Amino acid sequence: MPGESESLHVEHKRIVVKVGTNVLTAGSNELNLSTMVNLVQQIATIQANNMEVLLVTSGAIAAGSHHVDTSDSISSLHPRDVQARQVFAAVGQSRLMSLWDNLFERHKMVVAQALLTATDLADRVSYLNARNTLTRLIELGVVPIINENDVVSVDEIDSHNIGDNDHLSAQVANLVDADLLLLLTDIDGLYSANPARNADAELIREIPRVDATILQAAAGAPGARGTGGMMSKVAAAKLATQHGSHVVIADGNEHDVVVRVATGELLGTHFSPTGDRIESRRRYLLSGLQVRGKVMVDAGAATAIQDGGKSLLPAGVSTAEGEFSRGDVVDIYDMHGVHVAIGLANYNRIEIEKIAGKHSEQIVETLGYEYSEEVVHRNNLVLV
Repeated sequence: MPGESESLHVEHKRIVVKVGTNVLTAGSNELNLSTMVNLVQQIATIQANNMEVLLVTSGAIAAGSHHVDTSDSISSLHPRDVQARQVFAAVGQSRLMSLWDNLFERHKMVVAQALLTATDLADRVSYLNARNTLTRLIELGVVPIINENDVVSVDEIDSHNIGDNDHLSAQVANLVDADLLLLLTDIDGLYSANPARNADAELIREIPRVDATILQAAAGAPGARGTGGMMSKVAAAKLATQHGSHVVIADGNEHDVVVRVATGELLGTHFSPTGDRIESRRRYLLSGLQVRGKVMVDAGAATAIQDGGKSLLPAGVSTAEGEFSRGDVVDIYDMHGVHVAIGLANYNRIEIEKIAGKHSEQIVETLGYEYSEEVVHRNNLVLV
C-alpha cells in the first residue's frame, strides 16, 4: 500500500466512500477489525494527498447484535425484524463509532459522527444544516462518518426498502457535491447476469447511463447480512450520476481499492455522470417550495455573485422583503431591480435586516449567535 506521505495523482477531489455490512463483517456475523484497519489506512493515504473524504458506514446492527442479552424480552424477535434491528443498531452505533474513532486516531485524524435520515435531507432547513456542517468539517480536515439514524428511521433496515445505506450515500454525495461515490461491496461490480447462476455472466466495466437493461442485470436478492443488494446500488448510482458524480461499485476486499479508484484506476463498475451539478442544484432550488422573499444587494455584491462566483455576505446586503425563514428560497436583486440570483437563505428576514451592511465577524455581536458567515452560500446559489 502507498504510504500516507507518498505523492499520488489526484483524479477525484471529494470522495464519498460507502462501506457495506458484508464488507465490514468479512462474511461473518460481526465486525472484522482487520478490514476496518485496512480501510482507515487507505482513507488516511488519500486524505494525505489532499483528497477530501466522507465515510458512509453500515455495520451498527452487526456491532450491536452480540451485545444484547437475548434471554430478555426481545429474544423472540427474529434478527430480520425491524424492531430487533433498531434495538441492535441503537446498541451498536456507539460501539461502531468508537471503533472508527480509535482507528483514525492512530493516524492522527479527527472524525465526526453524523446520523441522518431521508426526512432530514428532504427538509430544506435540515438539508442546509447538514450541508453547511459537513462542508465545514471537510474544510477543517475532519472525516465525517455518516450512518442512517436507525432508531427513528426504518428506511435503511427494512429488507423490503432501499437498504444498507446505499440511497443515503447517494444523497450525501449530492449534498456535498462529491466528485466520486465509491460503493464498496462483497462483489467486484455489476455483472450482465447473476454470476452465481449464470457461468456466462460478464462484469460490466463502464455504464454511461442506467437503463432498463442495466436494471434487469441488477435484479436479484440482497446479500445474507446486508439489506442492499445490487439493485439498491444501481439505484444509488443512478441518483448520484444524475447530480454529476462519478460512481464506482467495487469489491471492498480488493487490494488498495479505495486508493486505486480514487486515483483513477478502472476497477469494478464505473457509472459516468449524466447530469450537471449546477443544473441539479438549480432544479433543487427551483423545485418544491415557492420563493418566499427577496434580498436586495449593492453593486459590489451583485458583481461578486455574477462575475466572481462568490457567496452573498451580509456586508453586501441592503435590505430584505417578505416573510421567509432560514432555509427558504429567496430571490436576489440588485438596487436597480435586476434579478441576479436565487438561493437558500441562511437567515430569516428579520435576522438579515439586522446584519445587513455588517461584516461577517459582527454577526455574533449583532444576533448573539451565528449560523454561517454568509447570508447565502455560493454552493446554495444559482444565477438567473
